Amino acid sequence: MPVVIKKYSNRRLYDTEHSRYITLDELTDKIRSGTDVTVVDAKTNEDLTQATLTQVILETSAARLLPVPLLMRLIRMKDDALAEFFGQYVSGTLDLYLQAKQGAQAIRPYFPFASVPFSAGEALARMFTQGAAWSPARAEPAPASPEPPSPRDGGVEELRRELDELKRELRRSASPKKKR
Repeated sequence: MPVVIKKYSNRRLYDTEHSRYITLDELTDKIRSGTDVTVVDAKTNEDLTQATLTQVILETSAARLLPVPLLMRLIRMKDDALAEFFGQYVSGTLDLYLQAKQGAQAIRPYFPFASVPFSAGEALARMFTQGAAWSPARAEPAPASPEPPSPRDGGVEELRRELDELKRELRRSASPKKKR
C-alpha cells in the first residue's frame, strides 16, 4: 500500500504515515529507498503523484542532462506527439539499457569489464546529449531480447554470441544519432 503524501496549497508536503511535514528531498529519499507514494491535494484529494514525481526528477541533477534544444523541441510538440515520444522512445530506450546491463552483469564473471560502460549517469548523458536532433518519427520501440542463459548452463559461447549481437544492435541504434 503506497504512503499517502498530502500536498497543501502552500506547496508543503505532509507524510501521513509519520504525521509530519517533509521536504521534496525527503520525499525523494523515501522513493529511492523503495517506498511507493501517492501524492494528493490536501483539499480536493486530486491525484498529484505524476506532477510531483516529474518535479522530483527535474529538480535533481538529471535536469542538467537535458540539453536546452531538446527541451525547447519537447515543449513545442503537441501533447499527443509528446506522449508518444515519452511512451515509446524513452521507455523503449530505458528497457534496452536495462536489458543490456543485465546481460553484461551475467557475463561479468567471465569478462570483468563487461559492466564498465553501464553507469546510469553516463548512459543518460549520452542518450540526451547526442539526442538533441531526435524526432518522434524516428522513435521505435526497443526489440525484446531473450533472457541471457545462466553461466551454469555451460552457455559461455551463447553468452559471447549474445554479447556480440548486443554490441551490433547498440552500434546500429547509435549510428542515426551521429547524423546532424
